[in-house]
Amino acid sequence: MKVLVITGSAHKNGTSAYLAQKFIEGAAESGHEVFRFDAAFKKVHPCIGCDKCQSAGSCAFQDDMNELNPKLLEADAVVFVSPIYYYGLNAQIKTVIDRFYANDAKLHGSKKAAIMLTMADTTAESAEGALGSFKGMTKYLEWEPVGSVVATNSWTLELLQKTDFPQQAYELGKSL
Repeated sequence: MKVLVITGSAHKNGTSAYLAQKFIEGAAESGHEVFRFDAAFKKVHPCIGCDKCQSAGSCAFQDDMNELNPKLLEADAVVFVSPIYYYGLNAQIKTVIDRFYANDAKLHGSKKAAIMLTMADTTAESAEGALGSFKGMTKYLEWEPVGSVVATNSWTLELLQKTDFPQQAYELGKSL
């Protein structure tokens, strides 16, 4: 299976990067081919709703989405990994998701999807916006949600490593 992992955090050694790595370890151990796209370190222009992609067949912006799009289209599973910023996905990953619009017709159906979130909050309430967006997006795209990891009280890597959330991420990767 081809698995695309899209991360949003700008912290190379942060909590969501750690969860992504654990997920990738599990997926690779199960024989899956994994491609990781770290949105915060890429040049991705926000979608401006100009509809050039729909009328001309290509996006008005030629940026690092050109690297991601072929992997997105061929992926059997897409995994979103983001810290929670003000009750939602962070801007870097949301910018990438908004640019899915250029491939909208091609993305519907036959993919699996998962989400992994990290946050300082000690309750999952802060993740409800991100989880709602994920649920709506997967329903719209007709993707099968296959799991989530909501890592509460994960303000630092040290705190995260004292929990079972990294193991949950590993097991999610393994279970695809």
